[in-house]
Amino acid sequence: MRDVDKHLKQEYEDWEKVQAKELTKLNAAMRHLCLNVGAYFLISIIEWILASISHSQTLRADAFNNLSGIISTSLLMIGIHIARDIDDDDIAGVVPLPKLSLHKTGNDQRIQFTRFRYETIFTLVTGIVMIAISLSVIIQGITGLFSPAKRVVPQPIALIGAGIASVIMLLVWYNNKKWGHKLQNASLIASAQDSLSDALTSLGTLISIAGALLFQISWLDGATSILVGCFILYSGARIFMESSLNLADYFDPKAENAFREAINNIKGVAEVDELKAHYNGNLVTVDVVIIVNANMNVLESYHLAEYIEDMMRYKFGVIDTDVSFIPDTNTINAKTTKNLPPRKRRPR
Repeated sequence: MRDVDKHLKQEYEDWEKVQAKELTKLNAAMRHLCLNVGAYFLISIIEWILASISHSQTLRADAFNNLSGIISTSLLMIGIHIARDIDDDDIAGVVPLPKLSLHKTGNDQRIQFTRFRYETIFTLVTGIVMIAISLSVIIQGITGLFSPAKRVVPQPIALIGAGIASVIMLLVWYNNKKWGHKLQNASLIASAQDSLSDALTSLGTLISIAGALLFQISWLDGATSILVGCFILYSGARIFMESSLNLADYFDPKAENAFREAINNIKGVAEVDELKAHYNGNLVTVDVVIIVNANMNVLESYHLAEYIEDMMRYKFGVIDTDVSFIPDTNTINAKTTKNLPPRKRRPR
């Protein structure tokens, strides 16, 4: 019993370390997203004012684009705030969860995994918001393009707004990409994709305004605003697709095959019968069913499960691996089944 208590305590301490590490990453991601909101807000104000002065549809569309950045980043921050709140006794302000015994559950992993999924949920909402805004920008661009009275060559001052936005968004994109991959944070990676499309649309805005001014083409400004809307639509659809797949419990089959092969090569494992990997926010967990020798005792199977869990953690970064066993029918004999209790038939 002492060994079991010691093991449960060790597992709890290991989970606390993993949780603390993940929370440190979430806190760092929150700081970077705060900087993103400040950058988006500054750019939106500058572009909106200069768009009104210069009568540039493209610059106004880019201002809407950066406004969507404020909304989407704020949603990501809400998701991270919920994910990192480990001190509450419930998940979403509803009925408090029962106090669970450490000896029965080992730790509060399942509860925290649910919280971590909130980050993915709000990333999904971010994609939906971006798609809605992109459709609005595209419709406005098409309306302006087919209304000759609204087609004008923008004033040169519009170049200043587009230039400022391009420089700031390139810096934001580089920062988000660098720290997103360093922290392995889905919110920052999604924000990096968003800010890259924002940087490209701002550069496109700059080029289109310059072209309209240089060649005095009145329709170029409206046509480019439609392209800006298409960029926003593509980025939003991509974020939506990735987040929805994660929430639908989809996992890369190639990665699952790599997990399966690694476990198959472990001594004592006859075959991997089933394997399913899951995303919980940025954390990966695995459920695996393995076929083993029917004569393996409880202690041997326990050590095998612990070995598999340690291997998956250190080789693939899998936070938690749940292992179930099926006896190999080729190893079942009279000695194996001698002490088995009789199976009760289910009532019809």
